[in-house]
Amino acid sequence: MTTKNPLLERPGAVEAVGADAGVASHYGEPLREQRALAAGTALVDLSHRGVVTVAGPDRLSWLNTLSSQQLTTLGPGQSSELLLLSVQGRIEFDARVVDDGATTWLVVEAAEAAPLAEWLNKMKFMLRVEIIDASADWAVLGTTRRVPEFSGLLVWEDPWPHVGAGGYSYAVVGEDSHPGLERPWFEYLVPAGELEVTVGARPLAGVWAAEALRIAAWRPRWGAETDDRTIPHELDLLRTAVHLNKGCYKGQETVARVHNLGHPPRRLVFLQLDGSQHTMPAVGSEVRAGERKVGTVTSVAQHYEMGPVALAVVKRSVSPEDVLTVLDGEEPYTAAQELIVAPDAGQVVGRQTGFLRGTR
Repeated sequence: MTTKNPLLERPGAVEAVGADAGVASHYGEPLREQRALAAGTALVDLSHRGVVTVAGPDRLSWLNTLSSQQLTTLGPGQSSELLLLSVQGRIEFDARVVDDGATTWLVVEAAEAAPLAEWLNKMKFMLRVEIIDASADWAVLGTTRRVPEFSGLLVWEDPWPHVGAGGYSYAVVGEDSHPGLERPWFEYLVPAGELEVTVGARPLAGVWAAEALRIAAWRPRWGAETDDRTIPHELDLLRTAVHLNKGCYKGQETVARVHNLGHPPRRLVFLQLDGSQHTMPAVGSEVRAGERKVGTVTSVAQHYEMGPVALAVVKRSVSPEDVLTVLDGEEPYTAAQELIVAPDAGQVVGRQTGFLRGTR
């Protein structure tokens, strides 16, 4: 029997649906909550996240051989991100990684936890590792600032948008001007039974607010920006989740080949949507250039400064100059595109100037 999340009993709480079911979408004032979260004064309940632990002396070297990331040098308290790929280089799992000196903690989307633990258990062979799906025992709290009172908790610090060792940026902007710098992000691991007392009287923001800030930071999310064809280059994930100079792992040939050729078949793009309408398009809506379907909306939210914004995955061949249209049923939305992943690797492209990013 699943225990109801106590934070859903807070005044005004409206439960999210879909991938975020089980936590609050908002607590009655979503834009105020988003401002508070951006300012670092609110927490986000992410207790629906999956948590997989890997213990044992071989854990880091073993995960290193399986994943896209260099983990053998990961020290206690350090954060990273890894991908587990198919033979064709497609993303199967995307995990936030932090080690405490005895256990490696993998924080994943809810839908990833059970299959990830099952897959890892099939791959351990005779190595000294123990894999547990600990999702029922641990909760996650997100915030844009470190919380001094949480110093005793293990925390994952999002490396985005910094380019890690062995990583590579596919973005059209330099690291010093990347919008992700405006969204530092921390996820604290909290014993599930202590979630309510840990939050205490601190203000809460719903996942609706966290999603808006994530979209504005161009940060891809597994299950939203990914599908069964996604390779890391399309989402600029080589900057944080791939080490190009490490040893062999499944999918490495595709990663190297596409990187050397410089032509991923699709690319992530940021959209600022026409704000004159009173609705927003649904995730999964078609993105069109003229009459031609060129992509799909993957995430959408109302940003507290910029209005309705979205991420979409489009064909590489889409011109940076195209004004795109998002079609939700019969409802069209004009969308100004801002390049994230360059159409061609190495191409120097200035930031699009078709709109303003609020007061950013």
